[in-house]
Amino acid sequence: MKDQDRNETRRIKREKETVQAMISLYCRAYHQPSGELCTDCQALSEYALLRIDRCPFNPDKPTCLNCPVHCYQVEMREKIRAVMRYSGPRMLLHHPILTVQHLIDGWRKKPS
Repeated sequence: MKDQDRNETRRIKREKETVQAMISLYCRAYHQPSGELCTDCQALSEYALLRIDRCPFNPDKPTCLNCPVHCYQVEMREKIRAVMRYSGPRMLLHHPILTVQHLIDGWRKKPS
């Protein structure tokens, strides 16, 4: 097991799972109905996971919406916003437990 995997909290793992689920829903609707991610969505997924790993607030990282630092590049930020706009309302149907946990995580205090 990698050191990074050992140090990762359950909440961070859940955040990664949530963002991957959202990108998957979006890609299935707009690009690849087969279930595999297209190259653009795969790149966005890898980028999002990298940003989560490199967050300066780890291990007490807030949800990205509540974060005081927006670390995404402008182009990637626009892509992830489109994904979240589409997937957010649909997550409750497709991934209800992840959705509720993400909402609860969103109530965490912002880091100062």
